[in-house]
Amino acid sequence: MLEIADKVIDENLQGSALESSVNQEASKKFYIESYGCAMNFNDSEIVASILHEVGYGATKHFEEADLILLNTCSIRDKAEQTVRHRLTHFKGLKRRNKQLLVGVLGCMAERLKEKLLEEEKLVDLVVGPDAYRSLPSLIAEAEDGQKMVNVLLSREETYGDINPVRLDGNGVTSFVSIMRGCNNMCSFCVVPFTRGRERSRDAESIVNEAKDLFEQGYREVTLLGQNVDSYRWENEITNEVVTFANLMQRVALIHPELRVRFSTSHPKDITDDVLHIIAKYDNICNYIHLPVQSGSTRILQLMNRTYTKEWYMHKVKRIFEIIPDCGLSTDIITGFCGETEEDHQETLQVIRDCKFDLAYMYAYSERPGTLAARRYEDDVPEDIKQRRLDEIITLHRKNSHASNQADVGKTYRVLVEGPSKKNPLDHNGRTDKNKMVIFPKGNSKKCDYVMVKITSCTSGTLLGEIIED
Repeated sequence: MLEIADKVIDENLQGSALESSVNQEASKKFYIESYGCAMNFNDSEIVASILHEVGYGATKHFEEADLILLNTCSIRDKAEQTVRHRLTHFKGLKRRNKQLLVGVLGCMAERLKEKLLEEEKLVDLVVGPDAYRSLPSLIAEAEDGQKMVNVLLSREETYGDINPVRLDGNGVTSFVSIMRGCNNMCSFCVVPFTRGRERSRDAESIVNEAKDLFEQGYREVTLLGQNVDSYRWENEITNEVVTFANLMQRVALIHPELRVRFSTSHPKDITDDVLHIIAKYDNICNYIHLPVQSGSTRILQLMNRTYTKEWYMHKVKRIFEIIPDCGLSTDIITGFCGETEEDHQETLQVIRDCKFDLAYMYAYSERPGTLAARRYEDDVPEDIKQRRLDEIITLHRKNSHASNQADVGKTYRVLVEGPSKKNPLDHNGRTDKNKMVIFPKGNSKKCDYVMVKITSCTSGTLLGEIIED
């Protein structure tokens, strides 16, 4: 939920094969694909670090791998189906290479362990999000022909002492996990069941990781959590309590050239303290991802979101009172159980009123094991879900285009992330409001901050030119 694309993303699904630069002469190689949210990609970096310590090197090519891992997502059915398709493909590889091990990590591992191991015989390893430290021993057992599983959830595990191996090769921006799990029991969500209860990571380890990234040349970190605003860590020696606002301030003070982002906030928990810290420090980005999910208070209650439409709108108003030039994005689910046309119209009105810069929009997909699956009937027909989703997307694109048009003629400080995919003569980067900007390279290079004047736009991207000092 942290990525802006030229097109609207209607599924929270991303897949990538990642390679680290470490252990190039390792005797064994692993290949990993990650699906879903930024937390999963960060988890893959933790897994890479654990495997590196026991002699595994990474490869981009699954044909070379001794171990193939899929870090999975259960948020949407499409994500699960994509993973199943990949596992079926890898099953064919296993027939040709009897020594190859295939494992499933993450949220699907917790939910479908028996099916993946016994019924479909697609994998050798099933490892949940809190059990990655056990991977070396599980792999050793699996090499002897055993089917291995560890999906135990933990109330303590944060992987705070593990230095993740950066797999993205970007060298500019990176994720830093600050907490794990979730205490919010949204009725549509599997996360509390697959990732366990909420626990906050040692603040010192977070600051040290961010500092180390800056010293390596990174210029932006995103603090990650299912609900960052509920971060709370107590120093057992000094009894000092660190809140999310305190933590952001500590990271911002590492260096003024280190940009700080965060995701995700919950409307019931975001505080004025957090907003004032954002306003105080220039290197904390003026951008907040604040999921609304629905504009209908009745549907929000069924979703167990614990706030009303009016509460949400008050929070949005407060954001702009304290941070007038703040970028705002959201998540929206349409077609939830019992949603009427009137509920849908209320959601459209919230979109009109908030004019989100970015939105992740989905049709409701029932997930087995959730409160909604147990309590409510998924009774909105698929064609109506799709029609409502199309209306939401159309309205959002209109708002997004208008927001981008309002930026034409303005000049923004942009962090250069690298060459544009469409034109190698251009660079791309983001404003602190998380808007993607494309501009001719000039003399700029990756990790530079440049001033870019916006000359035109699309609905998803700003186009501009560097203004020389």
